[in-house]
Amino acid sequence: MQYGTYILFSEKLGKYYVGYTTDIEKRLEHHNTAQNRFSKKGVPWTLILFIPCPDKISAMTLERKLKNMGARRFLEQQGM
Repeated sequence: MQYGTYILFSEKLGKYYVGYTTDIEKRLEHHNTAQNRFSKKGVPWTLILFIPCPDKISAMTLERKLKNMGARRFLEQQGM
């Protein structure tokens, strides 16, 4: 099972969403079928970045770091 941290973007809201998962395709579908209270407002969501992590703890730690830093700022620092 490969964990990873992801960044989604909603053009409609002009906002980013950060999370972690083991199945990015299934998770993106979950967000785009309005099954989440926050993300249903921003459909459609576009996958901007997926960062593979060695384990769940690493994925969760990176998710928290990105949320604290801000996805936009992180992406800018990466030249994206």
